[in-house]
Amino acid sequence: MKCYLECIPCFVKQAVEAGNILLSSGKQREEILQKCLKLIINMDRDMTPPEAGMKIHSIIKFITGKKDPYKKIKDYYNDRGPEFYKRYKGKVAKSKDRLLAAVRCAIAGNVVDFGVAGEFDAEKDIEKVMTQDFAYSDYDAFRDILSKSRSVLYLADNVPETFFDRILIEELGDKEITYAVRSAPIINDATVEDALIAGIDRIARVVESGSCAPGTVLSLCSADFLEIIRKSDVIISKGQGNYEALEDIKGKDVFFMLKAKCKVVAKHLNVKIGDIIFRYNNRK
Repeated sequence: MKCYLECIPCFVKQAVEAGNILLSSGKQREEILQKCLKLIINMDRDMTPPEAGMKIHSIIKFITGKKDPYKKIKDYYNDRGPEFYKRYKGKVAKSKDRLLAAVRCAIAGNVVDFGVAGEFDAEKDIEKVMTQDFAYSDYDAFRDILSKSRSVLYLADNVPETFFDRILIEELGDKEITYAVRSAPIINDATVEDALIAGIDRIARVVESGSCAPGTVLSLCSADFLEIIRKSDVIISKGQGNYEALEDIKGKDVFFMLKAKCKVVAKHLNVKIGDIIFRYNNRK
C-alpha cells in the first residue's frame, strides 16, 4: 500500500505529537517538525506508510538522542501487561468459542498505538472491541485453514499487544509458531525484549524480521526471515502497519487482524475509522 496525499496531514500530526510527548524543549519540537516537513515534501509517494514512518521516526531518534524514544511508554504498558493478560485470558476461558474470543482479544490489544495520530483510551477501547461487530470477519476460513496447517507465522505489532497475542497463540493448538518482531525500536512496536517480557518465548519461537519500520516491509526484511515466510503455512498479520506493508502479498494465506485507525486505511478497506477487521487476503 503506497502513501496517499491524505497521509501527509497524518505524518505532520505524528511529528507534532511525538515532539509533545517526548520533548520539553520547544526548540527541539520545532526542529523535529521542520525536518519532518522537509522529508515529507520530498518523499517518494510510492513508498509504503511504514517506510515513511521509519524515516520520520529516525529524525525523532536523532533529535532526541534516544535509540528508543518511547521506552518509558512501552515500560508503562509492559508493566500493565500481566494485568491485561490475566483479565482477558479469563474472558476467553469462559467463552463458548475460545478461539474466536482469543481473536477478539488479539485485535483489542491493537488499540494502543502511538504511531497513528489521535487519542485513545486503552481501557475503554479494548472493552469496546471485545463486543464490537466485525467490519470483515473471515473467521470460518481462518479456522478451516488453521486446522490444515502445521506452521504459523505471527507478525507482531505493538506493546502491550504482545500480551493479547499470547492469549491467541495459546489457543492455536499444536502448531509450530514463529513470532516475528521488529529488529530495532520504532515507536511502541514490539522488539525481542518486549516479546520476552510477555512470555511469548515460552510458547513460540521469537525472531526478528529484519525490518526496522513500523510494519513488515519485505524489502527491508532479512533473507532468513523471508525464508520463514516462504515455509510458513499461514500468516497472522497484526496491526495497521503490517497491513499497509503486506496487503498485496501473493502466494500465501494471510489473515489481517487490526483496527482501522486512519482515513486512508479505512477507505482502502471500505470501512469506517474504528472498525475492526479480521480479513483473509485470499477471500472470495
